Amino acid sequence: MSSRWYFVFPHIERSIVKETSLNSNVKPLPVFACQKLNLIQDVCFLVLACRFEKMISGMYMGELVRLILVKLARDQMVFQGKTTPELLTTGRFSTNEEGLANADKVLRDLGLNPSAEDCKATRRVCQIVSTRAARLCAAALAAVLRQIRDNKAAERLRITIGADGSVYKTHPGFSRRLQKMVRRLVPDCDVRFLQSPCGSGKGAAMVTAVAYRLAAQQAERQRILDTLRLSREQLLEVKRRMTDGIVLGLSKQTHEQTSVKMLPTYVRSTPDGTENGDFLALDLGGSSFRVLLVRLRSGKRHKVDMHQKIYTIPQETMQGTGEELFDHIVQCIADFLEYMGMRGASLPLGFTFSFPCNQSKLDEGILLKWTKGFKASDCEGKDVVMLLKEAIQRKQEFDLNFVAVVNDTVGTMMTCGYEDPKCEVGLIVGTGTNACYMEEMHNVELVEGNEGLMCVNVEWGAFGDFGELDDFCTQFDRSVDDCSNYPGKQRYEKMISGMYLGEIVRNVLIDFTSKGLLFRGKMSERLKSRGIFETKFLAQIESDRLAMRQVRSILQHLGLTGSTCDDSVLVKEVCSVVARRAAQLCGAGLAAVVDRMRQNRNQNQLDITVGVDGTLYKTHPHFSSIMQETLQDLAPQCRVTFLKSEDGSGKGAALITAVACRGNNQGQH
Repeated sequence: MSSRWYFVFPHIERSIVKETSLNSNVKPLPVFACQKLNLIQDVCFLVLACRFEKMISGMYMGELVRLILVKLARDQMVFQGKTTPELLTTGRFSTNEEGLANADKVLRDLGLNPSAEDCKATRRVCQIVSTRAARLCAAALAAVLRQIRDNKAAERLRITIGADGSVYKTHPGFSRRLQKMVRRLVPDCDVRFLQSPCGSGKGAAMVTAVAYRLAAQQAERQRILDTLRLSREQLLEVKRRMTDGIVLGLSKQTHEQTSVKMLPTYVRSTPDGTENGDFLALDLGGSSFRVLLVRLRSGKRHKVDMHQKIYTIPQETMQGTGEELFDHIVQCIADFLEYMGMRGASLPLGFTFSFPCNQSKLDEGILLKWTKGFKASDCEGKDVVMLLKEAIQRKQEFDLNFVAVVNDTVGTMMTCGYEDPKCEVGLIVGTGTNACYMEEMHNVELVEGNEGLMCVNVEWGAFGDFGELDDFCTQFDRSVDDCSNYPGKQRYEKMISGMYLGEIVRNVLIDFTSKGLLFRGKMSERLKSRGIFETKFLAQIESDRLAMRQVRSILQHLGLTGSTCDDSVLVKEVCSVVARRAAQLCGAGLAAVVDRMRQNRNQNQLDITVGVDGTLYKTHPHFSSIMQETLQDLAPQCRVTFLKSEDGSGKGAALITAVACRGNNQGQH
């Protein structure tokens, strides 16, 4: 008998359902019916649909029973070895016939004169075939259920299966056997079967209605996401406005009229390899504070050795008094010197102070305003070097013979300049964002002198504070800004940097959910918490190596345990759109900087290196490439090489201090 023909004759078998359940001597399912059940489950998706259907569906059940009975008759096992023309005629076992109450009547209608044993054998054939069909169907369902469970990354799946069809509905044992086998094959799934009353009529209408709803929802999602997408024309406009801000910021007359402050750093040159000595470096620019010892050795193969220790800054210290903050910093320095066996030492110090400062000399920095979550009182408008020295005097455990105030962006440029002399631009894209570059001295009107170059701290994070970006801001940007420590400030940074991108995504997800466009409209309490969607999730979710089930595990961490695979896809799209906009905005700003340098030098083509640091740039899988593509598109006459900085805020601070000390030793200012 061919293994491609299978089915059941339910009307014949109906009368023996009770008998089968009570008879302990009923023969087990034949080997051909169960031997390869596990294999079928594994490969059921690869089986040709028509062949699998011929092993299960009602279209073939009568023909299957007929072929088996013919085979048994010819083998002298039933009907005394006799057949009839009706039994040999294809299609004579019709599933649509009415009144087939028992096997005897069915067989007599086929021209046979069955005995009691013949009727039992016929019912037995029906039972065997129906059991195998139900189990095959169960194996296929089990494979589907396991795939769904894996997609959801669920330890246990709860699901309802809608079932329809004459075999499932009318056969006396098929549905029971099917359900029992499904539960045996997937014990980690709680499966409920629900019989459909009218799948082809009501179901068709439901499919149409759902398709219409999904199309409307998708259109609404894309409409919202389109507000976060920037055209090339918009990016060119951002570049133009940044260029205008740079020009205004450099001019003494218009300096106060722009949000781009263009602060002089008093760094006049990059390292030349002759720097030598031991230097301390302090790095304050986020929620952690580092103290470093940097040993520079000059020579043909200049060498840098670094030792560091990281300290946390408590939230209450970040937002307490200035005296408390700087006492904490000095305590960290004292602890580090003790750790290095250098208690009481007096060394030059490079203080990477990554906040907007006004400098009139290298060893002075007037804090303009706190950013990045800091709000320590009695600091704004004061010299941070003096605040540090006063705290050292209170501690009275060590001294510093020189302090250079260093911006982390300048430190990044200097670190990369130590490796590549063409590096004259620094870029930070991490918790915050900023840029610096070497500007012609005659353009830096805030400082006297026209000869040579000076590194200018663009402080572009504040770009937009005068309304320059209002027509590019979305409702989500405004929501993030309103809930920040300084509403209306650092608008460009809030659209780009790692401190805020996660919040933008979270606000988009909340908006989608409240409109029923995501998570089936069910909001988790954790998603309502500010800061819960960390920017590192964007990098993880957008990773090409991350499967959807891993995306879902991140959503589960956010309390979204009922999220679906479609939810994961949409969350990934939101992350992609937000990160892409950030990278494009950053690229547009950088295009303004390098194009200005090219024009300053009257060059048709500028070759330049940009030193880059920051976790967002380094860890996000697509940020750097999108930013570089945007830069190339908006500044085609600039050939830009990107060099990742290795500890610009530590090593760079020491290099700036070393360059300054070298200049002092040579009698230069």
